[in-house]
Amino acid sequence: MDQPQSPVNLYDLSLEGLSALIKSWGQPSYRAKQVWEWLYQHKVERFEQMTSLPKALRERLETETRLGTLEPVAEQFSIDGQTVKRLFRLTDGQLIESVLMEYDDGRRTACISTQAGCAMGCVFCATGQMGFVRHLTEGEIVQQALYFARHLEKENERLSNIVLMGMGEPLHNYDHTLAAIHKLNDPTGLNIGQRHITLSTVGLVPEMRRFADEGLQVGLAISLHAATDGERSALLPVNKRYPIESVIDAARYYVDKSGRRVTFEWALIRGENDTVEQARKLGLLLRGLLCHVNMIPLNPTGGYDGQPSDPERVSAFQAELAVWGVTSTVRVRRGIDIQAGCGQLKTQVLKSPRVPRKGR
Repeated sequence: MDQPQSPVNLYDLSLEGLSALIKSWGQPSYRAKQVWEWLYQHKVERFEQMTSLPKALRERLETETRLGTLEPVAEQFSIDGQTVKRLFRLTDGQLIESVLMEYDDGRRTACISTQAGCAMGCVFCATGQMGFVRHLTEGEIVQQALYFARHLEKENERLSNIVLMGMGEPLHNYDHTLAAIHKLNDPTGLNIGQRHITLSTVGLVPEMRRFADEGLQVGLAISLHAATDGERSALLPVNKRYPIESVIDAARYYVDKSGRRVTFEWALIRGENDTVEQARKLGLLLRGLLCHVNMIPLNPTGGYDGQPSDPERVSAFQAELAVWGVTSTVRVRRGIDIQAGCGQLKTQVLKSPRVPRKGR
């Protein structure tokens, strides 16, 4: 006996896929564009809000499709009110996290997840400590951004930037991540400019080169965290497969293809990778490459004993990079009081399911 089909998540469909579905129902093709506009431009939450559609079509959509698959479970706000972290439950019970960061210059940046869990095993990352569960669909990725965009619009604000730096390795979920990027960038979708989207990777070299060949202007951030293979392999196991030299070569390829500089992420761990000697090695490694180093004192996690660097060590590290002509920024640690690092809220909820919710 055939099992009943699950309702289609409309956010998983491209415009072409939506058109094919609507056409198969005997509806004129322009109805698909109307549905698309209700999804991404009006950002409706219920089918009954799609008032330009015939009632019969709205009813069929409600019966055979669904408007998303994310269920808000918990949320936390930083003391300064500029960072909010939300935990969502998916239809199979998995939990993922997203963060919205508000900046004084008007930027509103959503940090969104691409996987439930992560297979990369970075030792200082709460998500890496969980292990990998599954890839997110393109719709599950896009919905996180839509959730924040919808709420910002209610406050007469706009989601301006997307960073694919949440739970998971985006390039491990390549096809769904790329489809989500196109949907986020689509002028008839969320209309986030490519230069306002950044993808973060631990350095999956073949996928980095493939991504460079896409011809996009999406920013690329590479989690480096150490300047020698021995030290990096201890922090990021993926380095044993793709050593630093191959990662840097792939970064150069991206620069050559896109004309854009790459960003190297460096989590400063007190007494480990925050020494002037490490900065010197990093300067030698990166000199001459169109790049920028984004330094952030470590977000402590329960599964890793490392601690964030002291301001004096951070300043000395940055000064040494400048000697080698490598520009850098010390990133403001956002949402530390709510453990905004990837995977930390999920870990907290799993340990104590009755996390109080806060209204905005």
